[in-house]
Amino acid sequence: MVGRIGVALLWPLALAFLFIGFNKNDPYLISLRGTGNMLLAAIGAALAIVLIFRGYWQRTAGKVLVLLWCLAPLSILAAHLRFEMRKQDVLHTETSTAHRLGRHFVVGYSSFDEVAKLAESGLIAGIYVTRHNLKGGNAEALRSEIAALQARRVAANLPPLIVAADQEGGIVSHLAPVLTELPALSTLTDLPIDLRDRMAEEYGRIHGRELAMLGVNLNFAPVLDLRPAEKLTRFDFNTLIGRRAISGDPTKVAGVALPYIRGLGLSGVGATVKHFPGLGRVRGDTHHFSADLETPLDELEASDWRPFRQALAGSRAMLMVGHVRLAAVDPDRAASHSEKVIDGIIRGKWNHHGVIITDDLVMGAIYQHDVCTAVVEALNAGVDLLLVAFDGAQFYRIFSCASEAARQSRLDSAMLDASDARLGRLSLRQAKRMAGRAE
Repeated sequence: MVGRIGVALLWPLALAFLFIGFNKNDPYLISLRGTGNMLLAAIGAALAIVLIFRGYWQRTAGKVLVLLWCLAPLSILAAHLRFEMRKQDVLHTETSTAHRLGRHFVVGYSSFDEVAKLAESGLIAGIYVTRHNLKGGNAEALRSEIAALQARRVAANLPPLIVAADQEGGIVSHLAPVLTELPALSTLTDLPIDLRDRMAEEYGRIHGRELAMLGVNLNFAPVLDLRPAEKLTRFDFNTLIGRRAISGDPTKVAGVALPYIRGLGLSGVGATVKHFPGLGRVRGDTHHFSADLETPLDELEASDWRPFRQALAGSRAMLMVGHVRLAAVDPDRAASHSEKVIDGIIRGKWNHHGVIITDDLVMGAIYQHDVCTAVVEALNAGVDLLLVAFDGAQFYRIFSCASEAARQSRLDSAMLDASDARLGRLSLRQAKRMAGRAE
């Protein structure tokens, strides 16, 4: 009886192994890569051998089961080969194409050697560093690693790398406790205005000074989404905007954000205001699901968007655009790759010509749909930088999307030229800041 139950369980288990094998490169399965994949392949092969020696190959149903367990490790191998072939295609991109497209990508990474190849070949514009890059809490090792990457850029006659981090304060402080664990900016909102401004600037100074010490030159902060009056969804596992937002009052948000941005800048670190068009009224968690922002535009302009406009007008902060669909403008695609939002509202109506970066493209709201379409539409809409943060290995797929579109003449040359000019100005500012620190 126990044996029959065990064999019965091998059927769904074999299907699960096959699913994992064919989807081994999916971001949701990132924890199974490397040794995890090798272990799964070994288990699949071992079970196939055991079933053969136990005589299951002599029966019709047994043959099917054995084949399934043979296919499990083969599917893992096939997925790995597909990944490696795409990776090699990207690494051997013709130099002019690599430089033309690579200046639009910021990537997270785990392997120094791998990201170094991308950096010195011009296939990326920047890197994103987070907790796992600290390698056991060793800040000096990360500082040396970033410096080595920048040295390779200099040797390759390429602009300095953008080096970005998520150090908001509060629950999103991805380089703490190696760096100072500051409370959330929301703790400053009820202070007298003069004290609030001084404290917000000091927070920015502390973050900026410590990030610059590591070699980080861009912080993905501050958050300008308005805090919702109540929790809108029980399935918000990652966004947690109610705990990250500065306030539900747009005046207070801007009042804290601007001096914080100024404090960052005093240490040579750029700011990134996020996540336009705002997550405070959104019910879905875009890390995993598509989500809609259904508020009328006049209401958004009068409230949610005021901090964004004030911060962009009063600083050189980047603007991060999130993956919610702005229903009143473009209900068919996320704001991060909507021409009606990027070129129509931000560039056109607001007349903003600073650098725009997407939220992480390795999020369910984008990646679980047609990521290639999103990449092409984002570049054609006037987005300057595409972020591939959570799973840097997805860069090869995402870059391939842009490369294929370039080969097919589906990228808007005028939009790319305008973006190149914006990124050129950013690189010039970065080079001056780096030269100032070196002196």
